Amino acid sequence: MFAKDPRPMARIFSLTSHVVYGHVGAQASVPALHLMGHQVWHLPTVLFSNHPGYGGFNGGPVDLDLTNLLLDGLLARDFLADCAALHTGYMGQTGNVDVAIRAIDAAKPPLILCDPVLGDEGVLYVAPDLAAAIRDQLLPRADIITPNRFELAWLSGMEIESLDDAVSAAQILQQQGPETVVCTSAAAADGWLHNLLVCKVGTFQVRVPFVDDATEVPKGTGDAFAAILLGHYLNHNDIIAALAWASAALHGLIQASIAAQSTELEIIEARDQITAPGRMFKVERLD
Repeated sequence: MFAKDPRPMARIFSLTSHVVYGHVGAQASVPALHLMGHQVWHLPTVLFSNHPGYGGFNGGPVDLDLTNLLLDGLLARDFLADCAALHTGYMGQTGNVDVAIRAIDAAKPPLILCDPVLGDEGVLYVAPDLAAAIRDQLLPRADIITPNRFELAWLSGMEIESLDDAVSAAQILQQQGPETVVCTSAAAADGWLHNLLVCKVGTFQVRVPFVDDATEVPKGTGDAFAAILLGHYLNHNDIIAALAWASAALHGLIQASIAAQSTELEIIEARDQITAPGRMFKVERLD
């Protein structure tokens, strides 16, 4: 599916969350990108003891003055001059959108991937002003965005009840700036989840087995998916194949986590799934 000779290591500047315990945010995305041979410079947007799924957490957003001071230090020494990509995940507070835009304007990375971490299952779990800032300020600057179904609906302002609705919503977002929209779990039918890709060359899907509602899926799957998609795209410059690879890798990680009865994504123990997924899934063209 991929060319035999991947591109050399890419350098990625990432603004997303950090937890001390567990594998969400940067604790999911950075190990995955490292395993794919990339260097990551991570600027934390929040520092949490753990993800909130444990019934609570300690910590909070990183002070914006400190965040901007750290970015100043990177820019003053031209550390971001040769970044191949800028990645954003969980932003934590509205001011971090401004930090991301300042980094984009200064470093001018050739690729910007925005994972718009806003909510899931019908619930917006970030402040409305932060969600609006991501939609109005960050999304138009992104080349690739990776929303889940709820986030795609919220960003597009469109109710999504079918895969066709998801395609239409993705096309709405394309008109706002991003050339490529990848929606995870865009639809579910007949025991399959549909991961959707709408890009300049067409509309595609990869179907992966649906995990039973009674089975608890670990947190951090969206963070890992976006990172694996980005890593493989940087390696091979093929977004269609990257969708297939990220879908397969995430399926393998989830299955390994369920088998281990782990509350965390087995990003380290099942690391082989990132570089050599145990099961690949067909890419289907929809247009």
